Amino acid sequence: MNPTMHAYKTGWRRALIETKVTLTTPSDVIGTLFPLVIGVTVLLFLRGVDIEGAPVSLGSMSMPSLIGMFIVWGGVFGVLGTMVMDRTNGTMLRAKSMPGGMTGYLVGHLGSIAIFTAFSVMVMLVVGLVFFDGLEFASPDRWLLFLAVLVLILAATVPLGAVLGALLDNPNNMALVMLPFMGLIAISGIFYPITALPDWLQAIGQVFPTYWAGLGMRHALLPDSAVAVEIGQSWRTLTMFIVLAAWSAASMAFAPKLLSRMARRESGSTMAARREKMQQDWG
Repeated sequence: MNPTMHAYKTGWRRALIETKVTLTTPSDVIGTLFPLVIGVTVLLFLRGVDIEGAPVSLGSMSMPSLIGMFIVWGGVFGVLGTMVMDRTNGTMLRAKSMPGGMTGYLVGHLGSIAIFTAFSVMVMLVVGLVFFDGLEFASPDRWLLFLAVLVLILAATVPLGAVLGALLDNPNNMALVMLPFMGLIAISGIFYPITALPDWLQAIGQVFPTYWAGLGMRHALLPDSAVAVEIGQSWRTLTMFIVLAAWSAASMAFAPKLLSRMARRESGSTMAARREKMQQDWG
């Protein structure tokens, strides 16, 4: 068998095994579901809050946005967190030492995170359809739109997580990404229509995939009349696909180069230095 194909096949098997392990490990499941439970609980209290011009409550309108935000979070930080820790505990160095090991490692991690994120999203979708009034998901075109947006968000954010994972080599530095991401959520129309923000904040929010992920999910799940509270009173479907596709193309273009550079620099001495620095930082 071609060595590259063998590495991809091994990576896919690894992805399935890692997904199974994650789904059967209570700590991993709780760690993923806990923030989602908090988010959904908050939205349940917002079911009685109405927005002028919107056919559904603030809670129902925010539920699809929360799904979109979670896909972005899972895609970016799932890969980023795993890679940063694996560079510290020696997992990545061991993968580098085997023929095709890095390819199998990356395919395995990227695949498992994409599968687990998609599974979690389906759970959130069921919760949303059961507990939030006004969500519509009966026609085939909405199913297709939902799946297309889901795949495109994962294609844009999972490689982006790999890019960031290649740039950050210390778990302490993850705050450099998390804090700006928290701010980005606030200006991306996730928990309140983005049209309520100043124009300059709307412009910044629309640069990044978080806003478009929420918009795509709202388009797929909310009644057509909900478009009244969106920018320009339009779902901007074509623009949404173009922006997410552009992020996907850019991430996939940069990821292999940065990952290759990262792999070349990995060695026993760099890993030891990284561990020593972490110990010093943590006292």
